[in-house]
Amino acid sequence: MEMAVENILKFLRMLRIGCATTSFPRSPELIRLSKLNNPVICAAKGPRPRYPRVWKSKKRIGTISKSQKLVECIKGLSNVKEEVYGALDSFVAWELEFPLISVKKALKTLENDKEWKRIVQVIKWMLSKGQGKTMGTYFTLLNALAEDGRFEEAEELWMKIFSENLENMPREFYAKMISIYYSQDMHEKMFEIFADMEELGVKPDSSIVKMVGDVFQKLGMDDKYEKLIKKYPPATWEYRYFRGKRVRIRSKDFKQKAEATVRSTETAEATIQSDETVEAAIQSDEAVEAAIQSDETVEVAIQSEETDEATIQPDERAETTRSRSEDPNQSNEIAEATIPQ
Repeated sequence: MEMAVENILKFLRMLRIGCATTSFPRSPELIRLSKLNNPVICAAKGPRPRYPRVWKSKKRIGTISKSQKLVECIKGLSNVKEEVYGALDSFVAWELEFPLISVKKALKTLENDKEWKRIVQVIKWMLSKGQGKTMGTYFTLLNALAEDGRFEEAEELWMKIFSENLENMPREFYAKMISIYYSQDMHEKMFEIFADMEELGVKPDSSIVKMVGDVFQKLGMDDKYEKLIKKYPPATWEYRYFRGKRVRIRSKDFKQKAEATVRSTETAEATIQSDETVEAAIQSDEAVEAAIQSDETVEVAIQSEETDEATIQPDERAETTRSRSEDPNQSNEIAEATIPQ
């Protein structure tokens, strides 16, 4: 009995080894499929062919066409709140879930068309449904309120978001509010937001630095402007996405700074040259004044000499009269000589 069991086990081992070592013939079509589709090789060394899966698809309405229908549904309506909200409610009445993606795409389409009032209405309706409470939605609402000229509502929304998200406020919100206050010449509120950024450790971008620097220059705060530029210098490089790749390019602010430095050096050289010409003109004027003064001194000397001569002549006449009075014979001879014969 034991011998029979051993023989059976040996036979099974031989069969296992034979299956592992034997190779089955492969057709050329299977080889071609293995090269194209990189199939998984089975234990028998044969390729497992992979065929393209064909799914049964039905024509379903997508989010793009839904968003277009939503835009067409509300575009021709008036600005009455009840009418717009009723149309939006009827649009989502038969939806099992709120079509958030379709609404967001519709908002993007309205933003491209600059329909700011419609954007405000749609976002407020969406928030009233308890949907889309994200920072992107709030930023779109803030931008729409600012573009529509509703600055008080934009400021109220900003204060609400800032109080709720004090430490994780995105930098875009700061830039948007500073641009709103910059356009309205509300400089004090600009400085308040900029101070909040520095206190919370939010680094301002180039647009914020440029706007705050322009205000400093307008108000004549040159010292603060120099400190600002020294603390936040313009970036040399910036990154853009070109065909899906991150590309580093020269920053526009750096180019503007380089052009400004070139202009400042040219103006400095021009001012130096003008100063030199002014100094030369001053020196020539001083030389002319010195010549005039020398001429005046010469004239004064001549006048003094003439006065001296004038004083000398009466003295000589007085001496001659004295001599005549002392010698009467000589005076008679002179008189006889002068009498005509």
